[in-house]
Parts: sequence; C-alpha cells; structure tokens
Amino acid sequence: MAEELPKVEITHGAKPTHNPLQGYYRQPKLYIKLPSQGKFYPEGALDVSENGDYAIYAMTAKDELLMKTPDALLSGQGTVEVMQSCMPSLKNAWQMPTIDVDAVLMAIRIASYGETMDVTVDCPECKETNKYGIELTQYLNKAQASEYITEVQIDQLTIHLQPYSYKMLTETNIKSLEQQRIYNIVNDEKMSDQEKIEKFGKSFVTLTEMTVGTVANCINKVVTPEGSVEDKAMIKDFINNASREIFNKIVNTLEVYKERASLPNQNVKCEKCNHEWTMPVTMDQANFFADRS
Repeated sequence: MAEELPKVEITHGAKPTHNPLQGYYRQPKLYIKLPSQGKFYPEGALDVSENGDYAIYAMTAKDELLMKTPDALLSGQGTVEVMQSCMPSLKNAWQMPTIDVDAVLMAIRIASYGETMDVTVDCPECKETNKYGIELTQYLNKAQASEYITEVQIDQLTIHLQPYSYKMLTETNIKSLEQQRIYNIVNDEKMSDQEKIEKFGKSFVTLTEMTVGTVANCINKVVTPEGSVEDKAMIKDFINNASREIFNKIVNTLEVYKERASLPNQNVKCEKCNHEWTMPVTMDQANFFADRS
C-alpha cells in the first residue's frame, strides 16, 4: 500500500501576519509641533499627540512621483496623499487647517532631502543666473511659531474664526484660475463685445459666490447679545447679507494672519554684478519637491 503523503495547506496568497522586512521600513526623520496645536481638526482627521510632537517620515519613491504629477498637484490629491504618507498621525489631510500645511511640507522636504534647499534665480539687473542655498529650518521654526487669530470684534458681534481647510485652499486656488479666466476674456481681441459681457458676467458671479463661501467657511461661530450662532447655513446667509464694512473687516483679519504666516523674503546678491535684491520664498509644491537639491 502506497505511503500517504502529508497534507499541504494552500493559503492562496494570504498575507503573513508578520513581515520580516518591517525592520527595514523607513523610520521617522524628525518630529514637529503643529502651528494649530492640533486644533481645528474634525474628529478622526488627526491622531492627536499627547505631547504635541508629530513624527515626519521621508518620502517614498511613490510619493516623489506624486509630487511631480501636475494633475495630482492641481487637484490637491497628490499633496494630500504625500502628507498622509509622511505624517502617519494625519488621517485626512483634506481637513487639515492650512496653518499647518506649510510646516508639514517643509518638514517632509527636510526629512527627504536635508535642511538646505538650492534655488536658482536670474538677477534682475544683469540677468545672470544665480544659485542660492536656503536654510529651511529657520522657515520651519517660524511656521511652527505662527499664532492664529481666532476672533474679531465688530460692534456687538464677536466673530470666531477658524483657518481654511486644505480642501478650501484647493478651491481657492481654483478661484484664482477663474480670476485669470476673467482677465483672458477681457483681453481676447477675437471675441465680440457681447460675448465678453456674457462670459465675464458668468465668471464674475462664480467668483463672487466662491469668495463669499470661502469667507463663510472660515467663521466657526458668531456671538451676538442675544446668543451665539454656529449653524453654517445661517452664517453663510449672514455673510451674504452683511454690510461691506463687516465683510471687509473679516477679510482683512484673515489677510493679517496670512501675511504674518508667510515666509520671509531672503536678501541675496548677484555673484556677477554684485546687485542686491530681495528674493521671495514660496511654497510652490511643483518646484519645492522638484529635485534633491
């Protein structure tokens, strides 16, 4: 009688409970504190740290490819996936307050390529191309220290503010494209005046609605002598019907923080003609993660 062979269990591609390669996975490169201190996040969007420190990992090869994909950057999806990949505590980057975005992206850049970023810029005087090294740590420290303005007093009203979410920021960028579209319509010599008027009107209405909606979304609560209002629909209706003075004061307050949190310019000098000027430093992701400079 033939000897019975031992039974072999077939798993059909089942994943092992422990991957022996886990010890070779990337590790945190640095820890940062968020400018928001973990506030303004909806429930489930962030695993809040007890000590306020958040681990930042270097980008993977997939992350680098996403940061070089124009469509993914324009829609915001690429940036969202990279931030969630490199900051595991961040569960929904669409809901991240924009006051945290620059700090997290700078930390990812430092973790991936180091503290110095080389930029090239043409001298405005002699047009010579110069290369400068920017120390990102100083900008990261400034971003982490930014303090958000949480309320504005207007007569008897106290307007409680919250920063844009990254989703709202992406919509604002689309609004900027709409502004450019209006400019192109007005300057299109091939288009008749009637067509210009019609297209301009439609674009302007869209732009106005987006502006009002963005401002309304930055209001968390309005406190009046009679009580407080937190209903988003009521707040948007209030912004639609508020006086120009109230609307402008809210917008100006939001702009004050934007200016306060912006990256400081860097003083540079041309190596060829010695001309000195101020170079703006921007967080354009398409260029910020363009190479390992």
